[in-house]
Order: sequence, then C-alpha cells, then structure tokens
Amino acid sequence: MATTKYKRILLKLSGEALAGEQGYGIDPAVINGIAAEIKEVVDLGVEVALVIGGGNIFRGVAASSKGMDRASADYMGMLATVMNSLAMQDALEKQGVDTRVQSAIDMQQIAEPYIRRRAVRHLEKGRVVIFSAGTGNPYFTTDTAASLRAMEIHADVILKATKVDGIYSADPNKDKDAIKLPTLTYLEVLQKGLQVMDATATSLCMDNNLPMIIFDMTCRDNIKKVVLGERIGTIVRGGNSND
Repeated sequence: MATTKYKRILLKLSGEALAGEQGYGIDPAVINGIAAEIKEVVDLGVEVALVIGGGNIFRGVAASSKGMDRASADYMGMLATVMNSLAMQDALEKQGVDTRVQSAIDMQQIAEPYIRRRAVRHLEKGRVVIFSAGTGNPYFTTDTAASLRAMEIHADVILKATKVDGIYSADPNKDKDAIKLPTLTYLEVLQKGLQVMDATATSLCMDNNLPMIIFDMTCRDNIKKVVLGERIGTIVRGGNSND
C-alpha cells in the first residue's frame, strides 16, 4: 500500500461542484465521479470527512440580499447542504463505502445528530462522515463549518476542492499575468483579501495552525495525489509561507 502523507482529512466541496455543467441541482455523473475518487482514498487507509455547501440548490446570502430575513435564508441554505449530503451518501454507498451523515440540525429520520466523539469513532472504523447543516447557526458559512469540524476531529489538513489549480495573484481568467502562488500563510490571505475562505474560517485555521490545500477538483485523481504528498494546488498554513 502506498504511503500517505495524511491520515485524516476533511474534504470541503462546494455545492456548485455537484451541479456540473448544468449549473443547478445535482449531476449524477459528477457526484458518482467524486464518490469514486473518495473511495480510492479510503482504500488507501485514509480517514475521510466531508463538508458540502448548498449553493447548487439555495444560497442564503443571495436570498438575504434580495430582502429575505438573513437567519431564515441561512437555515434554508443549511437544509440544502443536508440534501447534498444525502445524495453524496447514496453515491458513496453505491461504491461500497460505509458512510454516516451527521447534521448540526436535529433531523433523526435522515441523519445522526452531530456528536464529535461519535464522528471520530466512525472515522476510526473507516467510515466516511459527512457533516451537514453547517454549524447549525445562521450567519456562518460552510467554510467556517469545515474549519470548525476539521479542528474538532483533529484532521491533519483541509482539502478545499475548486475549479482552479490553486490560488493566483489575480483572476487567471481575467489577467494573463496572474501567477500561481504555491504556498501562502493565512495572514497573507487575510492581508491580501484573497477569496480562499471567508475571514472567520481563515482566522480559525490560522489560530489553530491547521493547513489547507486548495486544488483543482476537475482533474481526475487529484484527491489521491494530495494525500500521497504530491505538491499540487496551493497550501495555506501558519508561519512562513517559504517553510
């Protein structure tokens, strides 16, 4: 068996990633492809937790900007993450991967309540744990939920899956002179206003020295490459970015 760099990871997926080219909802081909990649990582002996956004179904911030009460809009967004989590659970179990969905909002018929020690025990038994409903509180993003859960379960790293192969000095689609930044500190992310995660999530990771790798999810086998230690994407961590 290949030697892995990380024993326990938290993979953060955007809801939009599940929509594929259709732009809304869940594309079965996309979610099955992601599930197949996660299975390969689980087969390496890596413990995997997941946090999935809900933007492919409902975005609380967008609804709030159009006049909806922010708390109500955020709760609706949390429910969208539960729907995505159940879809991912189904896709993973079709691949033969044992999973548990844990929800920060109590809904016993479809998900376990979030209990940290139970989540850790599932991971130790080789099950993929999918954390849904964000933190259970409005005004917090799924990025913040991912940072919080990663620290609670003592994950080695957060893997943030995106559609670009890392962080650039500017938008590479708009600026041909944009350069890829292979390493950054969390302080640099905050000071430069880079749209990696929201400031709350970034500060949580910085305060607890939890590294994060931003990588391109659209390239096959990239999750496996990261856990095997290949240098792809951009790594953000505390301390000196040149370490």
